[in-house]
Amino acid sequence: QTTSSALKGAIQLGITHTVGSLSTKPERDVLMQDFYVVESIFFPSEGSNLTPAHHYNDFRFKTYAPVAFRYFRELFGIRPDDYLYSLCNDPLIELSNSGASGSLFYVSSDDEFIIKTVQNKEAEFLQKLLPGYYMNLNQNPRTLLPKFYGLYCVQAGGKNIRIVVMNNLLPRSVKMHLKYDLKGSTYKRRASQKEREKVFPTYKDLDFMQDIPDGLFLDSDMYSALCKTLQRDCLVLQSFKIMDYSLLVAIHNMDQAQREHAMADGTSQTDTRRPAAQKALYSTAMESIQGEARRGGTIETDDQMGGIPARNAKGERLLLYVGIIDVLQSYRFIKKLEHSWKALVHDGDTVSVHRPSFYAERFQRFMCSTAFKKI
Repeated sequence: QTTSSALKGAIQLGITHTVGSLSTKPERDVLMQDFYVVESIFFPSEGSNLTPAHHYNDFRFKTYAPVAFRYFRELFGIRPDDYLYSLCNDPLIELSNSGASGSLFYVSSDDEFIIKTVQNKEAEFLQKLLPGYYMNLNQNPRTLLPKFYGLYCVQAGGKNIRIVVMNNLLPRSVKMHLKYDLKGSTYKRRASQKEREKVFPTYKDLDFMQDIPDGLFLDSDMYSALCKTLQRDCLVLQSFKIMDYSLLVAIHNMDQAQREHAMADGTSQTDTRRPAAQKALYSTAMESIQGEARRGGTIETDDQMGGIPARNAKGERLLLYVGIIDVLQSYRFIKKLEHSWKALVHDGDTVSVHRPSFYAERFQRFMCSTAFKKI
């Protein structure tokens, strides 16, 4: 409930301080204890010898596992000065479409990063995941799993607001024509009436099967790269006993965009400047599955802007922006399972809460046979 501008200001002051103080610490390997460190700094409004004066109420800013997250950022090719500049140089933009979770979302003005408020339990869960997440990324930085760049907490007026900084899956510079949250489950998986009334609704599995019954067509290399990455990521999620995650699929229809431009040309000057490509390594869908782009051999041609080229049944050219989302919600299900294990044992297979292995297999089967097809 803290006013948004005060929260945004506190986040920027806190991140500026924590990234700055990290730069004085020597680079070294990540040690096990690094995952459990929490650094805390107090920001009185009149300023202190460590912190600047500011117009907000006094607050405390906590940084979780600073050295580990520095390593993750480096692995994803994000330099400290770019991170700071993106997040703290210009005001953060609040996104209106808060998720079903009721989280607040902010995006950095250059579109690189999403900041999302998370519940206490989700933040704790992420802390528990960090060592495994580290091990995984070392083996395989090409992933559609969320890329976590920092976990922080703003304490003010007796409230704790925890935030996580992540990659932005959907660049605002590209107009998305359709967006789906897919789980591979059909039980109650249709967008609500309220959702449908939004400007940019997020549809679900049953809507996808109705709107795009033939699926999305990818050339065979792209198809196998995507399915291989999904398979590996699902294995990771399964090993953490995580379920109920979704694949977010946003679709930019290039042919439709051209028609829209042609119509708009008659009425207004369209903006012809090319949006800047995202800077972070593996930050786009295309790099997440192929991962070569920043190392010399660019696959990402200018007109694809990080999207995965595909076609629909009509043969229209599409760009897909995909990523696995909602991986931190699992703790709810672990708790639920403890209570309702017996009920589950006697119940059918339609419900979306299931053994992690069952969930992962059903998820992959849906993505690689119903949603995506090989040309």
